[in-house]
Amino acid sequence: MSPDITAFFDDATNTISYVVRDPAGSACAIIDSVLDFDYSSGRTDTASADRIIAHVTAEGLDVQWLLESHVHADHLSAAPYLQEKLGGKIGIGDKIRVVQDTFGKVFNEGTEFQRDGSQFDRLFVEGDSFHIGQLRGDVLHTPGHTPACLTYVIGDAAFVGDTLFMPDFGTARCDFPGGSSETLFASIQKILALPDTTRIFVGHDYKAPGRDEYAWESTVGEQKAKNVHVGAGRDRDSFVKMRDERDATLAMPKLIIPSLQVNMRAGRMPPADEQGDVFLKVPVNKL
Repeated sequence: MSPDITAFFDDATNTISYVVRDPAGSACAIIDSVLDFDYSSGRTDTASADRIIAHVTAEGLDVQWLLESHVHADHLSAAPYLQEKLGGKIGIGDKIRVVQDTFGKVFNEGTEFQRDGSQFDRLFVEGDSFHIGQLRGDVLHTPGHTPACLTYVIGDAAFVGDTLFMPDFGTARCDFPGGSSETLFASIQKILALPDTTRIFVGHDYKAPGRDEYAWESTVGEQKAKNVHVGAGRDRDSFVKMRDERDATLAMPKLIIPSLQVNMRAGRMPPADEQGDVFLKVPVNKL
């Protein structure tokens, strides 16, 4: 079955969020939503999420899932806000526990921060399946960018998060704690083993040099033939060398510090203090 897919591009973070609908009914899932955050003022905004809410409301859709492909380091998730407004269960990979343990230490969260994934409604593992109405979704564990990265294969579409980008842009970085270029290469092979006609929907786009328009959809066949990092049969060793050398030149995402603290909590802010104020930490020389 081929799902109906509506994409929402967030200009501030180059993130693409998706509403994935069962064409036979009103059931849908929302994948990789965005909560707007202005780092210089410390203020949040829901404009990006409200665009999705307006679409869901106008179409009379029933939100069953709020899916995260991984713990994003470049934007905050709007999943709790969307859940409050629209319902649905928040899902992520079960290796979120590894991410929570790693960054719980980085941000000195103490014992009150639960590192068991209990902030989420569903923790997926390799081979799990779920339904969006009559649509079946299957879960691939595709780590390398982060330990908890998942690819959601829903009908003839695969939502790969940051694992792959458009063919002319390549693949995800692997230099965050818990990342691995060797692991990423193996994960990508799992995606490329899907049928060539499988539609690939990426989590970000930055317009590769020479391309004037943002894009977010390709196919497995196109990725295999044209991806500048892994296409045309590129071998593991050359990929690892390229990826590691490239990652060494990259700066940290500008929203990594707030994003990790919020997203490892399923998109919720840290607990407020006695006055009801919320604070985010800035670890020095830890990332």
